[in-house]
Amino acid sequence: MTTTTAEEHLTTADLAGVARGNVVEKRGEPASTSRPLFPESVANEFRSKWDSIQGSFVDEPRAAVQQADELVAQAIKRLAESFANERNQLESQWDRGDEVNTEDLRVSLQTYRSFFHRLLAM
Repeated sequence: MTTTTAEEHLTTADLAGVARGNVVEKRGEPASTSRPLFPESVANEFRSKWDSIQGSFVDEPRAAVQQADELVAQAIKRLAESFANERNQLESQWDRGDEVNTEDLRVSLQTYRSFFHRLLAM
């Protein structure tokens, strides 16, 4: 299991921001789906690796393609982990048994809608 930093996933504070309307607009419309899939530092790391792979193609084309395949697999894995973590955090908002009121459930549904739209926008 890989260790990830707080910046790579939604934090509890991010989810609290959802409840305050920071992610879901006040009219209940889904938040923008243009939010980056990766934190900037992670995206820059992937871009740097890609540039290196692409630059090595002339000298070692087969190795470059193999490395490109591995990099894409890493990015997909990282993305899947990020979305799984985000989903788990969403679930923890409402899955507290009978202690959840209708307003908490409404906010959770709005957050799921925003999350769902991000998934479909990929």
